[in-house]
Amino acid sequence: MTGTPHNVEQHWPARCTIVPPYLLVRLARLTDPRYAGAAEAARQSLLRDLPLRELRIPAQPPTPLSGAPRTAAATRPGHRPGSIDRTVADAGGRELLPGRIVRREGQPPVADLAVNEAYDGLGSTHVMFWTQFQRDSIDGAGLPLDASVHYGDHYDNAFWNGERMVFGDGDGQVFNRFTLSLTVIGHELTHGVVQHTANLDYRGQSGALNESIADVFGSLVEQFAFGQSTTQASWLVGEGLFTDQVEGTALRSLKAPGTAYNDDVLGKDPQPSEMAGYVDTDADNGGVHLNSGIPNRAFYLVADALGGNAWEAPGQIWYDALTGRTPTGSTLAPNADFADFARATETAAATRFGVDSAEQHAVTTAWHTVGVSTLGAR
Repeated sequence: MTGTPHNVEQHWPARCTIVPPYLLVRLARLTDPRYAGAAEAARQSLLRDLPLRELRIPAQPPTPLSGAPRTAAATRPGHRPGSIDRTVADAGGRELLPGRIVRREGQPPVADLAVNEAYDGLGSTHVMFWTQFQRDSIDGAGLPLDASVHYGDHYDNAFWNGERMVFGDGDGQVFNRFTLSLTVIGHELTHGVVQHTANLDYRGQSGALNESIADVFGSLVEQFAFGQSTTQASWLVGEGLFTDQVEGTALRSLKAPGTAYNDDVLGKDPQPSEMAGYVDTDADNGGVHLNSGIPNRAFYLVADALGGNAWEAPGQIWYDALTGRTPTGSTLAPNADFADFARATETAAATRFGVDSAEQHAVTTAWHTVGVSTLGAR
């Protein structure tokens, strides 16, 4: 998988959404008239999302990552590597994409806060990936970054559809607008990075890895943008998305999966933090938003053990494992499980920092702590 396009289709959903379907299902089932608006918004959001989750679309060819990385100039004449090209459109409450273009690259802020938040979030994500990993946009080849805001009527989600970021405005009772959280923007664009590298299947453990990697780099985008060290960072994904009517801080916590919210209406955050709590289910594509808590915590433990800035050594290790930057140039299989990824991160740490280095030790210890073995081969 070093630049050769896939010859088979992968199970990549048309929408990789930030809000897990189990949260929307819980809201949709509410009968309390006080939550009638939120319940209806959740029902309509589910109708938009769930019918498309099993849609099969052709896999994108991964970016060549062994040897010299492909530059944008090779495929996009006139593009300067590392430069950014953003476009934000306004869907105007409709479900037709992209909508009316309201801000292009280099144009000043507009009166619409959601437009400016999306524009800035695209930029923050691009800067982090380019500065830290020399990745030229999400495809490694200068792909323009496009987003649409104000999608649907009180749409309770944000998603990456394989081509662009799309943001709903929330119902105003449970969810705020989805451009509000930088981790959400970084998360969804990272799904694009995964799509153009390992192209992990969106089901079971590979799907949970897909979600976890998006959470990890979404968190790193925020930490990098605000200059937050490992100890200063909140390690929350979607902080601020809940209104003040919800007893919760965010959708997920990398530091302590299962603690992001505990609300009478939404229930308690169900994410496990170790393999002993792994959820075996057919729902949510095999629990991709649930079991992602396990590799999420592994990354936090590595960052906590090494200290400093998580986008440096820990982020580099995860990026190398995802993209296959090893001496052999090998990459993860699309159906990689937790153990496969654990071994890939251990190899990446040893390759970049040395065998028996503090970095490799931190990686091995972290996976052991969450109950994932790095020994042997599948």
